[in-house]
Amino acid sequence: MVNLIGTYECKVDAKGRLMVPAALKKQLTPVLQEGFVLKRSVFQPCLELYPMEEWNEMMKKINGLNRFKKKNNDFIRRFTAGVKTVEVDANGRLLIPKDLFGFAEMDKEIVLSSAINIIEIWDKDKYENTIDASADDFADLAEEVMGNDDFNGVS
Repeated sequence: MVNLIGTYECKVDAKGRLMVPAALKKQLTPVLQEGFVLKRSVFQPCLELYPMEEWNEMMKKINGLNRFKKKNNDFIRRFTAGVKTVEVDANGRLLIPKDLFGFAEMDKEIVLSSAINIIEIWDKDKYENTIDASADDFADLAEEVMGNDDFNGVS
């Protein structure tokens, strides 16, 4: 399992490629050879980049769902819509497929934001607006999510 740290601003070239920042690439070194899965986010207008190991763990959970329940089948279809396998090339670039680029409504300036074991890929303006819009609610959210005794006093 990879625990990723950091938020990085990048530019996308005319072909839809971004240069993976050196600090992030260094963190990804153990998983670069296995490749990645790029998908639409469920909750936000961004993309999610899963190291293959993380994706395989997610698929174990998904494969445990009973596909004879319509709700499960609908979820699987939506969750995997537009999923692509991608790699960081020899020059350290990652190609974002056009359909996924369009889904996230990205422009030339983007943000790569670590989300523990995956990377969110955002249009820069949308990322900043989302962070700013939720700033007031974050204290309440933190208390609700993390404010129980299950964390042994970790803060």
